[in-house]
Amino acid sequence: MSAPSVLVTGAAGMLGRGLVTALAARRIETRTVVATDLRRVADAERHPGIVYAEHDVRAPGLQALLRAHAVDTVVHLASIVTPGPGDDRAKAYAVDVEGTRHVLDACLAAGVRRLVVSSSGAAYGYHADNPPRLTEDMPLRGNDAFAYARHKRLVEEMLARARAAHPELEQVVLRIGTILGAHVDNQITALFERARPLAIRGSDSPFVFVWDEDVVGAILHAIAGGPPGVYNLAGDGVLTMAEIAARLGKRCRVVPAWLLQAALALAKPLGLTRYGPEQVGFLRWRPVLDNTRLKTVFGYVPRHTTAQAFDRWVASRCASR
Repeated sequence: MSAPSVLVTGAAGMLGRGLVTALAARRIETRTVVATDLRRVADAERHPGIVYAEHDVRAPGLQALLRAHAVDTVVHLASIVTPGPGDDRAKAYAVDVEGTRHVLDACLAAGVRRLVVSSSGAAYGYHADNPPRLTEDMPLRGNDAFAYARHKRLVEEMLARARAAHPELEQVVLRIGTILGAHVDNQITALFERARPLAIRGSDSPFVFVWDEDVVGAILHAIAGGPPGVYNLAGDGVLTMAEIAARLGKRCRVVPAWLLQAALALAKPLGLTRYGPEQVGFLRWRPVLDNTRLKTVFGYVPRHTTAQAFDRWVASRCASR
């Protein structure tokens, strides 16, 4: 296969920056790399040899960019993972779902050969009856109460329809676990930063982690010709909340689910928290991703296990203080 010409959406985001840096360093051979985002990348942060373009996935115009640069591989990373203060469900839907629809339509119209999409284990949903390990053939039940989980489910349903109707467009869909990295700060890492991490009585709250550089490595493997398909992307192993707290040298604050739900139901309307009672399920019933297919079919093995990714994150926090 000849070296691909690649376009990246969401190139100014956390994963996008890491991927563009790796592509600029020629970790794999490419003809052209086009980095797009709705935000302009500052001149000081630009890499030589990368074409930068401002584009919002909610807007038309991507097809012209694809044709202008003879793009044959699109990596779609644009998404709202952690909403900002001014973001609501309508904006998240417009970016995550409608934005993906625009990208998919543009790829089909421009004759793109391969589409690589960052999905999430959240697409499986947070449910009491989730099996101990989720494999790629299990149903996607992303909860309507969680915008991100619902949107990832809707996106994957859209992609599945496109695979059936347009097999000429190869797809690599990566269902990514909880990402950790030296510069990752979000609602999950905030949970671990607490003096006493919160735990739900009667629930292990199992986490599967993947280091951000391993996510970039998997995307590079997809660009370079890894077999199309849907793959769970996570490090080996699982850490429970109790194990996470122990690695931090802390003790969990264990509360009953009903008490936390009641507290959040009171606090959110008062503006004391951005989280509602539905967030209890997010912590209580974590989807545990089985990565067997990633390693045996896709041919990619993350360098970090779940425990190693977490320990490296802790070490990066200690080094920055």
